[in-house]
Order: sequence, then structure tokens, then C-alpha cells
Amino acid sequence: MKLVRYGQPGREKPGIIDADGRIRDLSKVVKDIDGEALSPKGLAKIKKQKVDKLPLVKGDPRLGSCVVQPRNFIAIGLNYSDHAAESGMPIPAEPIIFNKAPSSICGPNDDTMVPKGSTKLDWEIELGIVIGQRARYLSKKDALSVVAGYCAANDVSERAFQIERGGQWTKGKGCETFGPIGPWMVTADEVGNPQKLDMWLDVNGERKQTGNTSTMIFSCAHIVWYCSQFFVLEPGDVIVTGTPPGVGLGIKPTPQFLKPKDVVTLGITGLGEQRQKVVKFKA
Repeated sequence: MKLVRYGQPGREKPGIIDADGRIRDLSKVVKDIDGEALSPKGLAKIKKQKVDKLPLVKGDPRLGSCVVQPRNFIAIGLNYSDHAAESGMPIPAEPIIFNKAPSSICGPNDDTMVPKGSTKLDWEIELGIVIGQRARYLSKKDALSVVAGYCAANDVSERAFQIERGGQWTKGKGCETFGPIGPWMVTADEVGNPQKLDMWLDVNGERKQTGNTSTMIFSCAHIVWYCSQFFVLEPGDVIVTGTPPGVGLGIKPTPQFLKPKDVVTLGITGLGEQRQKVVKFKA
């Protein structure tokens, strides 16, 4: 199943994509694409519906984030060896975990807003994992059993904030509009093996990133297991899993960063595509 949220910011409704690629309204089935809907019970309830009998959503509505704002928006750093190399950093012995502010989450096609004081705005295509069950101290063999589904994500980053301002990475990762996820969440049963997905990202129509989740240092199963050893994962939580090479910071000899009017497009096999226009800060 492909689950979506559509409508104006703050007023999104839950939906599902039908066999013809159209949005069907799920408002009478679930209140939102939230932790309750993403639980095994919630997904089973949705799966019982006759999708072609649900109300058809007319027009071309804005898409919100594919899940409602989670409690935890977790990110994994340097999870592709060639990206670590282009960043001038060693391959990590264990997953690098940091947080993106849940308030950074936005729709897949919403504008990316340049934050105040930004000088090095960058892009990162990533696979997102959506948690469907409360999980703590998982075993490795059971790790993927708590995953509701997967989505495309752009881990938008401000490198000066991240690298040059001291402290942890969070300040360069959690700005407003730095977390577009979607266009939809595809349930785990439909995705199958999450380590066989092609991914790409373009800036102004020029290919910058090409990769495949098979080249992750730490697999999705390892990441979910590892995170559960340190904190409780809740239904609806999102984990973005790292990016392949080709980020602006790594371009030689001169790094390339985003500026207003640039357009970023990206996609992952089976998980849809995103499009963001970069705009100046709006008060």
C-alpha cells in the first residue's frame, strides 16, 4: 500500500494511492497517517478496505509529509563509504546517530527555505524507515518486523551550521523545511528487500547523486536494531539512513551549494519522487 497525506499545511487528510495512481480518501477509515494507523492493527484495517470504493480525491492537491510529525526524527550519518570519503571523514565503526528536529518535516514538494545566516545549503537523498511498533532492545533477527514501511527523504543540510559552529550536527540538520518526506509511505510488504533500491538526485536538471541502498555500510535491519539499544522507538517515528556520494560539500575542486531559485528533484525506486524549489527565508 502507498499511504499519503494531502491538503494544506496543518489540514492534511489521510489517503491511499489506487491502482491508477490516484488518491483515495481514508478519512473515514483512519484519522491520520500516524502511529495508530501505522501499527499492525491500523495497517490491517486499511488493507481490508476496497480501495476503488473509497472517495476519489479530485484535482492535484498539495502533498504533506507522508506521515504526521513523529515524536522522533532520527538520522544516520556517513552510512555510505564513498560519501564518508568525499566528506573527508573515516568510515564509522558503529552507526552515527543524530536528530533532525521534527519541526523540520514538510511535504515532498514544499519549498526549501534558506535559513537566516545560511551560506552552505546542501542536499542528501536518503531512504526513510517508518516505525510501526514500539520497540526496545530488539534482536537483530526481529529488527525489520517493527517497520511499517519506507519513504524517500531529503536530509537537507546547512554545512556551515553543521561543521563550523561547534557542537553536534543537529543545528545544521533541523532547520525549517529541512525534512521533506514522501510523496508516500510504501508498506514494508510491498517494498520487500530495502537493500535493493536505486536512488538519485538532480539539481537544476543535472544529476548529482546516483546510488543504491545495497551499498549502505549499515543495513536498515542493523540500524533499527542498533537504535533500539539506546532509546525506545515509537510507532510513526522516522529514521533516515544516510546518503550516497554526490553532495555539494564533496564536489571538487569547489564545493557547490544551493541558492534561491535552484530546484532539487529526487527519487527512489518504488517510493516516488520529490521536487523542492529553494527560496529565501520567509518570516
